[in-house]
Amino acid sequence: VKRSRAAYRRRYVDAEQAARAHRSALLVMVVTLGLLIAAVAVSGAMIAASMRTRPVALAAPLQIFPVTHTTPGQCPAGTPGVTGQTASGPTCYRLAQGIAIREVAELRTQRNDDDGAYDVAMTLRKRDRAAFAELTRATVGRDLAFVVRDRLVTAPRVDMPIQDGRIV
Repeated sequence: VKRSRAAYRRRYVDAEQAARAHRSALLVMVVTLGLLIAAVAVSGAMIAASMRTRPVALAAPLQIFPVTHTTPGQCPAGTPGVTGQTASGPTCYRLAQGIAIREVAELRTQRNDDDGAYDVAMTLRKRDRAAFAELTRATVGRDLAFVVRDRLVTAPRVDMPIQDGRIV
């Protein structure tokens, strides 16, 4: 009987110690899993926050005007236009009512694949996309003048409406 009681006690004590060890291991596993989930959530939030872009305020407004016509030479004083340089010399670009962009959603430089020069690429904010889309829709087949601080930057021909708000 004594032997049987001793064996029972050993089994009972061993089982109790094993249960404590299992509980400890389970607690460590739950805490580790919780920390892992928290680390993934924090990392995901930081990545998502870094991907959000803040609007970029331009140093001077980018004014975009439809070109009504061009004439060789400087623009006469008082003419609604801007003088730009072409291969044939100074050219007066006569302008109609346009829009002014003060902030963009994204602004970056990129290398041009054709000649290796750099281009400025920008993405317009939602509130300017509609106005730019309407402006390009109305000027298909004509030129648009991009003007900064009363200087012509470029005057590309509009081949089709630009509705996504991306300009290069």
